[in-house]
Amino acid sequence: MSILLLDYIAFTCLVVCWLGYTIFARKMAKTTNCIARCLHQHRIHWMYEAIQKDIRVGEASLIANLERNIAFFASTTLLVLAGVLTLFAQTEKVQDVLISIPYAAESSTTSIQVKLGLLALIFVMSFFKFTWAMRQYGFLNVMIGAAPIDESGLNKNLWAYAQQMAVVQDQAAHSYNYGLRAYYFSISVMCWFFHPLLFIGASLAVVYTLYNREFNSKSVKAITAAQGFLEIERAERFPDAT
Repeated sequence: MSILLLDYIAFTCLVVCWLGYTIFARKMAKTTNCIARCLHQHRIHWMYEAIQKDIRVGEASLIANLERNIAFFASTTLLVLAGVLTLFAQTEKVQDVLISIPYAAESSTTSIQVKLGLLALIFVMSFFKFTWAMRQYGFLNVMIGAAPIDESGLNKNLWAYAQQMAVVQDQAAHSYNYGLRAYYFSISVMCWFFHPLLFIGASLAVVYTLYNREFNSKSVKAITAAQGFLEIERAERFPDAT
């Protein structure tokens, strides 16, 4: 089988793995306990607690900490993108390095530029995801600042408001997650420089890793158990709530 045909198969594998897992995870999150589903419930409980507080310094501090984490990845993405774009002017040197590596497949300068272009596209998309997540956390800050106080914890309108705050926070977290997922798959794309078969194996390994961490990890089990405790505690505090 020619290297060119393997390249097409490997690229198709990346697209299928990335898009397929994204669709799969989104559908499974509606019915199966996973990080996305369980954390959404925790965010709702968090916002319920926030609207019952007069002073919300803790919430502001926690959200600022989340924004700092995203800002780190956003700034790092720009640095990585600058490095990738710089390599476009050094494709011949990259080709010489790859030739010197044992078992590495032959790559033309055009092939190397295509692979670098794919990497650049992935990091550009990742940057937009991270910055959009930062903006949405900013929106959440405004909503928390505007939220009235519900000392009784029984105001249905404020409950609905708290749920909408959780939705905004959830969307910000999804954007952050998509940006991180792009980083994962960028690692598999790097394997493409050495051999298309290694690229295919790395893409499958990324999907396997993502699935285990988001659906079968100990963190998911702990978060799910904690969610049950929160629901019991809230029912005891507000027995009249429906």
